[in-house]
Amino acid sequence: MNFNFFIGVLVAVGGTFGGYVAEGGHMEAILEAAPMEIVIMGGTAAASFIISNPKSVKKATGRGLKLLFQKDRFDKSSYIELLSMMYQVFKLAKTKGMLALEAHVEKPEESSLFQAFPGFLHNHHAVEFLCDYLRLFTLGADKPYEIEALMDEELDVHHSENEAASAAVQGVADAMPAIGIVAAVLGIVHTMGAITEPPEVLGRLIGGALVGTFMGVWTAYGFIGPMGTYMKQALEAEARYQQCLKLGMIAYLQGLAPSIAIEYARKSLLSHVRPTFSEVEEATQSLPSPG
Repeated sequence: MNFNFFIGVLVAVGGTFGGYVAEGGHMEAILEAAPMEIVIMGGTAAASFIISNPKSVKKATGRGLKLLFQKDRFDKSSYIELLSMMYQVFKLAKTKGMLALEAHVEKPEESSLFQAFPGFLHNHHAVEFLCDYLRLFTLGADKPYEIEALMDEELDVHHSENEAASAAVQGVADAMPAIGIVAAVLGIVHTMGAITEPPEVLGRLIGGALVGTFMGVWTAYGFIGPMGTYMKQALEAEARYQQCLKLGMIAYLQGLAPSIAIEYARKSLLSHVRPTFSEVEEATQSLPSPG
């Protein structure tokens, strides 16, 4: 569970409305107007999202939004596991030949080798990426530069798909201030229909209309925009995980020993998730002989 999201929501709500009440504001005016403003703005924002994005992006956005409620998947321990897994794969290929990998890559979910690394095995994209290229290796593809170019092309496609999902959320955030103005204008239209009412009634109606503008700006910069930013960063972390896989495979394909190949991969990691050389060495030395 990612508690940062819930903490952020509580801080935003508490800071905004706590300050408003402390200044002498009355929550009744906001609470009275908010439900219909939410209907108007939420419906318009949903329509904007539906119209502007194809089905594939909608699905990707749904998967990306789930990341808001999950803890970070790619920490130091996950990379120690990834490097250890690559070491086992490369060591097996080194000692028994590339064809020894065939049974593992055809059914990775049943592979005793991959089952020893459950975090990696539950990452569908990473498993598919690794197994696809190991399968190519077993078929005789052994030109590192050609394989690297193909990997880069695949990673670019995956990055574009992830970018489209986070951009869809950011697009809604960019539209929310204007959608809030639409809601406010409708509130003013309603107010003008009651122009003969006494000042206290008009004041309540005008205040309710301005809630639309407030909610549009507040939700855009306080919630939806940050959600899009978090999605982008989380999906970029997934891309870096696959980049680490790529560098390890290319290094091994170039003829480097398994321990050196994973060192090349380790060096590509960001400092806050990069295990030390000693940590990786300790992890790989404790592994059983691959079979």
